Amino acid sequence: MKIVGLELVVVGAPWRELTFVELSTDEGSTGVAEARMVNKTETLLACLRELGERYVIGRDPFDVEALVDCIERLEYGRPGEVAETALAMFEIACFDLMGKSLGVPVYQLLGGRVRDRIPAYANGWYQGAREPDEVADLARAVIERGYRALKIDPFGTARSQLSGAERRHSIGIVAAVREAVGPDVAIMVEMHGRFSPSEAVRVARLLEAYDIDWIEEPTLPENAGALRSVRQHTAIPIATGERVHHLPDVREFLELGVVDILQVDLTHAGGFLNMKRLAGWADIYYRQLAPHNVCGPVGTMANLHLAACTKNVRIVEHFNDFADPWVSELVDHAPVVDRQDGCFALPQDPGLGLALDHERCAARPRTHGRLLLFQPGWERRGQA
Repeated sequence: MKIVGLELVVVGAPWRELTFVELSTDEGSTGVAEARMVNKTETLLACLRELGERYVIGRDPFDVEALVDCIERLEYGRPGEVAETALAMFEIACFDLMGKSLGVPVYQLLGGRVRDRIPAYANGWYQGAREPDEVADLARAVIERGYRALKIDPFGTARSQLSGAERRHSIGIVAAVREAVGPDVAIMVEMHGRFSPSEAVRVARLLEAYDIDWIEEPTLPENAGALRSVRQHTAIPIATGERVHHLPDVREFLELGVVDILQVDLTHAGGFLNMKRLAGWADIYYRQLAPHNVCGPVGTMANLHLAACTKNVRIVEHFNDFADPWVSELVDHAPVVDRQDGCFALPQDPGLGLALDHERCAARPRTHGRLLLFQPGWERRGQA
């Protein structure tokens, strides 16, 4: 079996663009993958075309180790966000082709299942006024959909420091959410790398009263030393890693013991093989994974396959019930969170288990939408 065709599809939403790749073979099968590229869709498309022509067309899709070596090593330049995203998309599509060829789900090719249900947490749900009462109402709606975990960034446009009034207001939002959802729902607090170490510590200490599941990117993610002072001054678990794209960049965070949950993104860090390597590495340090996932249905399904076969994946992030829920219509079988237990079911069909609906994709042309984190109202994600 040889890959003979490569097709790129971009779907636009108010705050993100979803890029899909389809690889077709000389046997008539098609493999699909997806990534949401952060504000650089055109750059990713150029990379996919260049590397696809160089390394993918003509390749047997089963030869994924060689594909990883080509893009990470033979290209010579150190791979970053764009190259690793392109690699992940090609590699995930190849696994889709392999699973379809063998008649098994992708997770069966990666070690087999270790669980039957995959916990989910909601993101993108707080698209209202940044006021405690309104956010609390939105949180109740999340729980009514069955979720047992949710994440929020309550900090507005904060950068580096908060005033006393803003600090109290932000903590008040979290307090209102905790009161609304009760003691048994996990709350994760996203910080988006906003704060200096000292401000992150002040905020974390105030959050401890609300039994927070983790604080995420309390400081900028490239400096493990800066994160160390936060780790030393709070008992709340720390999550980081969504902006790690090359696995060696994780080393210092693990060796210094400053991260509890690694959030490296499957679709931005080279794909399944790299994530399985990372999972084994993290397990040596007794750390868990909660992969960052801002994708639509294809990327989410890929994350479910990873979680199905990886014992230290803790939970899967999900935007698509709240932010642009129509993205589920872009495929024939979108993954769904069960309203009874807040979990995804284990995928059963060969490959990833879904296919693009090209007509529906074409009906959602590019928007050039971007996430503008430090502009007022960003949390509405382009919604009026």
